[in-house]
Amino acid sequence: MPITSREGSLQAPTRHPLGQDHPDFYNEEKVFDELERVFDICHGCRRCVSLCNAFPTLFDLVDESNTMEVDGVDRQDYWNVVDHCYLCDLCYLTKCPYVPPHEWNVDFPHLMLRAKALGFKQGRSKLRDKIISSTDRLGSFASIPIVANVVNAVNKNEHTRALLETAIGIDAEARLPEYHSQTLSKRVRQHKTDESKAIASDKTNGKVAIFGTCYGEYNEPHLGEDLIAVFEHNNIPTMVIPNTVCCGMPKLELGDIESVRLLKEKNMPILEKLVDDGWDIISPVPSCTLQFKQELPLIFPDDERTAKVQKAFFDPFEYLMLRHKAGLLNIDFKHSQGRISYHVACHQRVQRIGLKTRDILALIPETEIDTIERCSGHDGTYAIKQEYHQTAMKIAKPVVNRIKKFEPDAYASDCPMAGHHLSAGLDDGSETVHPITLLKQAYGL
Repeated sequence: MPITSREGSLQAPTRHPLGQDHPDFYNEEKVFDELERVFDICHGCRRCVSLCNAFPTLFDLVDESNTMEVDGVDRQDYWNVVDHCYLCDLCYLTKCPYVPPHEWNVDFPHLMLRAKALGFKQGRSKLRDKIISSTDRLGSFASIPIVANVVNAVNKNEHTRALLETAIGIDAEARLPEYHSQTLSKRVRQHKTDESKAIASDKTNGKVAIFGTCYGEYNEPHLGEDLIAVFEHNNIPTMVIPNTVCCGMPKLELGDIESVRLLKEKNMPILEKLVDDGWDIISPVPSCTLQFKQELPLIFPDDERTAKVQKAFFDPFEYLMLRHKAGLLNIDFKHSQGRISYHVACHQRVQRIGLKTRDILALIPETEIDTIERCSGHDGTYAIKQEYHQTAMKIAKPVVNRIKKFEPDAYASDCPMAGHHLSAGLDDGSETVHPITLLKQAYGL
């Protein structure tokens, strides 16, 4: 019986391992063949045109070619599409009807990752990109006392920012994160955790170890402190994991898979030991959580330690909702949070956990939430690059306009960088508040 191609699929999407160890993974001709195949499918569909700038770039290349088909596009121009993809994963999870198990087997984000890995091997990555993706080194230097003050001053001065833009291509108008000499590790050094108070539920062990992340360690250490406050207010013994390194997501977005492997090898023995000792793990940044829950298991599918850690890793609000369902969440809130514009971070959406942050915040009495499921356009590094900053601001505009229309008392995103990007878009002197901080305020802590 002949097989008929289907338009879309009602089956749940599945993910194949990345396959970086396959001999053809870095074969340029085969990479470009696959790019052409997938681009041709995307050109005929165009459902993802509103997600990021990778798709408009592709469609413009096609429409402006002599044939008005993908075969009329110079293959070297494919790099323009690849460079605009920041691996948010939304096309795969929310738009594309041809993802596996569909026979066309379209995994646009991981194809872009494969192309980025090829480009990295070929030396296409700029020095700037290598620097800003080395978050541990950057953070450990910039957080040195006195140095932190100098770095923060430089990042806020229009003249030095103009020089920085000219020298390495960091956009002069892009918001850069602050650095703190009082890092998260220093702040929690005297914190005592009483494991004996842990109360397990059917899906949680009742004691939590925080993977602080580079951003949580150096840029917004109060997020880790707020997590501790909220979780321990809910009788969950909580600690910050010492001696970890970057999760590897910035290097992954660069296509530097070898650095991702090296970082994994440093983190996994620490995290595996905690899991073996009965700890659940969370992190304050959705991208880092996604790295452990999805990307590392797909890149290293045969690594038993990675699989073990994956099962123990939770989004913070996912964890709190599991506790709530078990009747273990403290819902004695002291303060309303009024009207909240809540932006759902892309890397949280694609964890397939639902809107757990919204659901927890909705438990706060007299609190109204406007949920915005649209990309902010930041991506950690994309928005600070000179060649992409204006595009990132354009992508953020629908979210910014939605916040303005709602006129909230506070606006928030699980991704702190996305939140600050939206503050830059609003440009009205207001600042984002992380959802965990809103929850802490609601408890009166």
